[in-house]
Amino acid sequence: MDIESTHNFLADGIYTHNSIYAWRGAEIGNILRFEADFPGAKVVKLEQNYRSTGHILSAASGLIANNKGRLGKTLWTQADGGEPVRVRGVWDGEEEARWVGDEIEALQRQGVSLAQIAVLVRAGFQTREFEERFITLGLPYRVIGGPRFYERQEIRDAMAYLRVVNSPDDDLAFERIVNVPKRGIGPAALQCLYQAARARGMPLTEAGWALTETDELKPKVRGTVRNLLQDFFRWRTLSATMPHTDLARMVLDESGYTRMWQEDKTPEAPGRLENLKELITAMAEFENLPGFLEHVALVMENAEAAGVDQVTVMTLHGAKGLEFDMVFLPGWEEGVFPNQRALDETGIAGLEEERRLAYVGLTRARKRAYISHAANRRLYGNWVSAIPSRFVEEIPGGDVEAEAASGLYPGGGGGFGGGGGFRDSPSFAAFRAGQQAAGRQQPPAPRTITLDGGSYHVEPRARPNAPFPKGARVFHQKFGYGTVTAVDQDKLEIDFDQAGSKKVMDSFVVPAEKAG
Repeated sequence: MDIESTHNFLADGIYTHNSIYAWRGAEIGNILRFEADFPGAKVVKLEQNYRSTGHILSAASGLIANNKGRLGKTLWTQADGGEPVRVRGVWDGEEEARWVGDEIEALQRQGVSLAQIAVLVRAGFQTREFEERFITLGLPYRVIGGPRFYERQEIRDAMAYLRVVNSPDDDLAFERIVNVPKRGIGPAALQCLYQAARARGMPLTEAGWALTETDELKPKVRGTVRNLLQDFFRWRTLSATMPHTDLARMVLDESGYTRMWQEDKTPEAPGRLENLKELITAMAEFENLPGFLEHVALVMENAEAAGVDQVTVMTLHGAKGLEFDMVFLPGWEEGVFPNQRALDETGIAGLEEERRLAYVGLTRARKRAYISHAANRRLYGNWVSAIPSRFVEEIPGGDVEAEAASGLYPGGGGGFGGGGGFRDSPSFAAFRAGQQAAGRQQPPAPRTITLDGGSYHVEPRARPNAPFPKGARVFHQKFGYGTVTAVDQDKLEIDFDQAGSKKVMDSFVVPAEKAG
């Protein structure tokens, strides 16, 4: 067998395949049907774990047991029980990044090598807050599986647009985006712009204005250059009165850059759109555009150090097969993890794949695992309330040490109290009751998801008390922001801003935790 091309591994004379996850092209049905397809086959369960402590294994086993599409097995280890999985509730994403940074510094003081610490996120856009926090603290880090946040292609492109808006003399930024998305301004036209700029001793943008009055460019290209420069002039004028986050959204939309990635069919496109939204979130932390651009310039100067201990930051997808002494798992909230798009597109199958990802994350830890969830998140520059992921509640209470920021859960002070685990905590129960009284949807049951095509027909989830009133602003990761225009017992009618047309959706499609 060709091990190199088939990604098979040889273990004691037996060929084994390591591709058991859908994102690696695996089909779980092949495993589930194996005994039926090959009668008499002997199944050998590899249940002894040589990596993690007892609490971590028990937590992961209790979580994955909620998947129905699996062959059951009971993991065990000769190692001791170790420490329970720490679950931390925080007020918002910024506090989450601060908490993770503080915990890592504490571990470092205890002698733990940074190389044995990992932060594993569900989606690439989540790395931004941790990167900036680590830079502030002076903690060396590396991003595995892709460039750092501000080094990503789509972020560099968006930053180039904003730099030209802020400073029309920035020739490097203008050259980067003059034909992104494609406008028909090719190398010959760009060379003509440069020649004119050198001959007249002026920036590219001014040379472009000059060329629109001559015949040096072809008529179609001349019109395109004029329109682009007029857009930049208008955006620059608006920057004096418009909030810089709204301006950035306008620039990305009107330039066609957002639409370019929306129409892109590659697997990376959804992640690039999420990164652009996270860029808007980052901008909201600054008073104006010049201040944000200065901050990014300072961040980019912090080059990744070679040959030193570094915290590893990566996605859960990239963590398969790796292991670390200490693993931080942030962002365990509904809509973030499990990912709402995965639920919308593939229903129960998507949920179970998300749960396998959670299992992967937990079992990367040898000694300690830290899970965190935030009550509020900035998404696309707007604050959105969040509730803990259903995966948090599925972890056995005896394997969890739960705590929360002061005042986050009513009646619980700075923690969940009682030491009985997350699900059995009376203060968390009080928080759930408070959510219901406020009209927010409770953590949705994983058994109640329906797809538009009816592939998974199950019972619709119960409507929350006082759902969305008419006129309420809502957010959905697939459709963006919208306004509730009609409400009845079975459905909401919502006019989505980005969609440009009304879409009628069942109540579960726009869950209350995504309300703006």
